Amino acid sequence: MSEGTERVVVVTGAGSGIGAAVAHRFAAEGAAVVLVGRTREKLDRTAATAPDGGTFLARTADLTVPDEVDALIASVVADLGRLDVLVNNAGVPSLGTVETVTPEEWRAVMAIDLDAVYHTSRASIRHLRATGGCIVNVGSTAGLGGDHGMVAYNTAKGALVNLTRAMALDHSPEVRVNAVHPGFTLNTGITAGATPEAPLVRAFAERIPFGRVAEPEEVAGVVAFLAGPDARYVTGAQIPVDGGLGAMSGQPRIVV
Repeated sequence: MSEGTERVVVVTGAGSGIGAAVAHRFAAEGAAVVLVGRTREKLDRTAATAPDGGTFLARTADLTVPDEVDALIASVVADLGRLDVLVNNAGVPSLGTVETVTPEEWRAVMAIDLDAVYHTSRASIRHLRATGGCIVNVGSTAGLGGDHGMVAYNTAKGALVNLTRAMALDHSPEVRVNAVHPGFTLNTGITAGATPEAPLVRAFAERIPFGRVAEPEEVAGVVAFLAGPDARYVTGAQIPVDGGLGAMSGQPRIVV
């Protein structure tokens, strides 16, 4: 670990979007950031595009395989000497109802969006306890309410809410566990290619009090807060990063 580095941070799904933005934010704050994903090329691009440089180590792993996850976390601690923050960001989208989502699709979503969080947290918790570290789970507004035609994704992200709460209770006060829940966010693996002018993006923006969708860096800022000293008395929290969407009752505007 380079001289002056204060924390070691593991970010899953770090190859693009929110994961890359989170990695860049922690690196700018002086942390050594371990980028985790399935594709080395994408992880290397995250490291190369960091605006302020930083200390990055890329590690490829299949987070649905417990033995690979155990080996990953063990290698991080062996190489860097400690683990301070785990950001569980890896996730995959899914569209469909219980009639149209196949059992294989259902299992694939659960394996990444939920099971992988269990695997990485299980492997990391004793190391985080040793440093007084924390876990930040990246959920979704889809976990805070239902959506049309997103049954598997809604289910996985909804379960992540209570997994976060349960871990927060089980491991307080040694390890804090919190979650952020982004709404529609540009430039992620799920929204790749979308622009503010696209009809779907405009439809989202029209319902959001801020009048626009989120940028990955705005989510990264909340993750950094939850992992930082200002949130030292915060655990089990579920923070929407949605431009005020969740504050709405769903009714149309009555007074202009």
